[in-house]
Amino acid sequence: MVSIDEVARLAGVSTATVSRALSGRGHVSPASRERVHSAAESLGYVVSSRASSLASGRTRNVGVIVPYLDRWFFSTVLSGATSALMRAGYDITLYNITADAAVRHEVFSTFLRRQRVDAVVAVSIELDADETGQLLDLGLPVIAIGGPNPRLRTLTVDDTAVARLATEHLLALGHHDIAHIGASPEFDMDFHIPTQRRLGFEQALADAGIAPNPAFLEPADFTVDGGFRAAKQLLGRPGPRPTAIFAASDEMAIGAILAARDLGFRVPQDLSIVGIDGHELGEFFQLTTVDQFPLGQGERAARAILAQLEGTDAAPGGDLPYELIVRGTTARRRVGVTSP
Repeated sequence: MVSIDEVARLAGVSTATVSRALSGRGHVSPASRERVHSAAESLGYVVSSRASSLASGRTRNVGVIVPYLDRWFFSTVLSGATSALMRAGYDITLYNITADAAVRHEVFSTFLRRQRVDAVVAVSIELDADETGQLLDLGLPVIAIGGPNPRLRTLTVDDTAVARLATEHLLALGHHDIAHIGASPEFDMDFHIPTQRRLGFEQALADAGIAPNPAFLEPADFTVDGGFRAAKQLLGRPGPRPTAIFAASDEMAIGAILAARDLGFRVPQDLSIVGIDGHELGEFFQLTTVDQFPLGQGERAARAILAQLEGTDAAPGGDLPYELIVRGTTARRRVGVTSP
């Protein structure tokens, strides 16, 4: 295994200069830095993370806590964060918070206390007072993506406003019989995002003088299959049918598109559909959505953590952007058209 001494001899500099040049910390002339990098590359030298940690007191490792690994939204936020951190030379330790309360407790009480990370990013995890306190006791930079936490720096999306925007788009197109695919109680957990989105939906209807129709509210599980089954219920049961559907996630909206086509409804001629998230398949399905830029959420969280680690940013958290993207699944309500 190549040593730092060999790199120093080949570059004609001291080992201290090699260390400063490869770590990016401390002054090194451009010429010396170039010689060091050239020597390290030619010898195949890789900085030992253990030695670097001993010298700097840093692990060059960031812990990222996520609630799910098999859901598109969370994996996309994770991808944005990890890509930005890795470009900056940081490793990532992933902590998947499961439904097992004992495992979750162990993450905060033991795993994060092993001094193996320099900072923590929490993705859409509603931390209770004890968990928040344990994070703060670590004395490390922490960024939380999701709902507000007055004790932590957070990056938040106003889910009520996001849902209002989606619903107002349908109202502006002349739709009054609007159904909502939300979430069943077991999926309304961290930050109560489904509840916030349903609240925004109902607020938009109330502002338009429309009372929500209980028959037009259908729970699901934030998956394509769940949206498919919920839309089948909304469109297949006897009685009045909606002319539009607002789904609380793009995956459920895609499921609703597939269900509508399966039942012979034309989208958007017979039925308009809008979702939330900015799913990568949205353009393929021509889905109208409110994009909340999940990849960008992860990148922004990573930049905020890196700035704190470098001591260049002590600003509070802030609101995350969102934007209505109008595509081909929404259109003006057609009067007098008989649905299947």
